[in-house]
Amino acid sequence: MQQRTVKQRLVVLDTETTGLNPQEGHRIIEIGCVELVNRRLTGNRFHVYINPDRLIDDGAIEVHGITNQFLEDKPRFQDVAEDLIEFIRDSELVIHNAPFDVGFINHEFSLLPEPKGTVAEYCDVFDTLTYARQKHPGQRNSLDALCKRYGVDNSHRELHGALLDAEILADVYLLMTGGQFSLLDEDLGTAAGEKTAEALVRLPSDRPLTKIIRCSEEESEAHRQRLAAIEKASGVCLWNQ
Repeated sequence: MQQRTVKQRLVVLDTETTGLNPQEGHRIIEIGCVELVNRRLTGNRFHVYINPDRLIDDGAIEVHGITNQFLEDKPRFQDVAEDLIEFIRDSELVIHNAPFDVGFINHEFSLLPEPKGTVAEYCDVFDTLTYARQKHPGQRNSLDALCKRYGVDNSHRELHGALLDAEILADVYLLMTGGQFSLLDEDLGTAAGEKTAEALVRLPSDRPLTKIIRCSEEESEAHRQRLAAIEKASGVCLWNQ
C-alpha cells in the first residue's frame, strides 16, 4: 500500500441527508466532525442540524431517525457554511465513502448566494472506505464491519447520526492506520472502543509516593485486550515483547 503524507490536523466528518443523490434535489440535514491533532482527539467538534427546505425521504428517516418536524427551526446551510469551512480549512478530512459526503457538500456550496467552490479548495480528503478495501480486499468494509474487525464498540448506535458516526470512525481510523489511543485523552477509546467516563488528572511530578496501588484483574485484562488490539492493527506491539 502506497505511503502517504499525513497532515498533523485531521477532521473526521460524516453527514446525514434527505436522500441519496444531490442531483435529485436532496440536501444535507446534519454534519458532524471531530478533530484529531497528531493522532490525538482534541475534544474540538463541529456539529449542526440543518433545515433542508424540503421533505426527507421515508427511507432516509428509517436510517437516521431525523424528522421533518425536528428540522423546522434549524438553520439553513448558508447560515453554517462559513463555520464549516473554517473548521475543515487546511486539514485532512477523514470520511468513510468520501465521494458521497464530499459530493453533497460541494452541491451545497454551489447553491449558496456566493458559491464557495469545492471541498478540495480548503483541505485534503482521505477515504477510509478506499483504504479499507485496499487493506482488506474481498472483505466487507462497511463502518459496522470495520468496527467488528477492529474491536470498536458501536453497540450504542441504534440509528445513524453524523456526530456519533464521526466519533466511531475516528476510533476505527486510528486502529486501521496502525495508531494507538493516547492514555491521557478523556475522549479516546478503551480496549473495547468505549468512551472513558472521567477525565484523568495530572499529578505533580515531585509528589511523595506513599502508597502503591496494584491494578485489579479486571484492569489487567483490559490492558491485555488493549495491547492485543494494537498488535492486531499494526502488526507489532512493543509492550508485548
